[in-house]
Amino acid sequence: MSGNRLIAMARKELIQIRRDPRSLLIALLMPIMQLLLLGYGISLDAKHIPVYAYDQEGSQDSQALLKRFQASEYFNLVTTVDNYPQLADAIDSDRCKLGIVIPFDFSERLRDTGTTAVQAIVDGTDDNTANLAMGYARAVISGFSGEFQRDWLARQGLPVGGGGPPVSVDTRVWFNEDLESRNFFIPGIVALVMALVGALLTSLTVAREWERGTMEQLISTPVTPKEVMFGKLIPYFAIGMLDALLCLVMGVWWFEVPFRGTLFSLFTTTALFLIVVLGVGFMISVGIRSQLGASQIALLVTLLPTSLLSGYAFPIDQMPAPVRAITYLVYSRYYVTILKAIFLKGVGIRALSGPVFALSVYAVAVGWFAMRAFRKTLDQ
Repeated sequence: MSGNRLIAMARKELIQIRRDPRSLLIALLMPIMQLLLLGYGISLDAKHIPVYAYDQEGSQDSQALLKRFQASEYFNLVTTVDNYPQLADAIDSDRCKLGIVIPFDFSERLRDTGTTAVQAIVDGTDDNTANLAMGYARAVISGFSGEFQRDWLARQGLPVGGGGPPVSVDTRVWFNEDLESRNFFIPGIVALVMALVGALLTSLTVAREWERGTMEQLISTPVTPKEVMFGKLIPYFAIGMLDALLCLVMGVWWFEVPFRGTLFSLFTTTALFLIVVLGVGFMISVGIRSQLGASQIALLVTLLPTSLLSGYAFPIDQMPAPVRAITYLVYSRYYVTILKAIFLKGVGIRALSGPVFALSVYAVAVGWFAMRAFRKTLDQ
């Protein structure tokens, strides 16, 4: 392999990228747009859930409970209604996601027995929001109940702690203390960006030569197939590493996702992942001589597996067993696992030996097949 010929091929590809505005847009704008759109557009957190209340009693105690909902950042107490049909109509017309019904004997039962019930009606058309709303509502009512129970026990002359449960759970969340879904999604978005940009750009390299009629000139030169492949992929490898740095800066600075790992771990594993996606894109470009067809196939083999089967959006351990088995064949799965561990857990490569080894095997295999895919003949 000649270093001069390799540099010449790389320079030629850089000139092609500079003259092709589509490649520049994909390389520079796609990472920013995807991070902004997906970072803001995808969220499993529900805040300011609209709430309608039907307070049948209108007492000081019932108002105190509703004020707790109003003070919570997770709820937005829109208004109170005068009857049940108005509450049902608000839920039917999607004006609220949660309806609170306080019974007419709310205060009386609380003061006589220390217990009562409140009805919460949840719109279940969106199961994620419904589950979150029920959990948040239980927390608000539990806080009100605990405070009222202490007051009630004090009025009865009983020990304030006497009615407490014998065992309590002290919960502590590691790595994502605020349970922000953005911290879960952003590392996966980085993997999606890298997969799309890498495979999409390289899928156009050889196909572009065929469409522009320059393949015959390239074949007639003394450059070897390996030099063609490396010369075409080196510029995109550099662009991919630049995009990785851009994603890191935006994720940490703009979206405030914690980064607890090391840059060495991040960029070492990113280099392995780029070898895989660039090799996949190069093989697609060799096999399909149309830029449009190659780009569509590149989107198909990167977007769908990375979005659905990598753990980026859906937890793998919650998938059916046959689907979980298929995810082991998806190279993005290992990179997403690595990114989440580096960003949130701060672990090093040694702790990630399993996914790093799998990604290394993929990189060697894809690199080998990519080198054998291109031949300097017109009948490929």
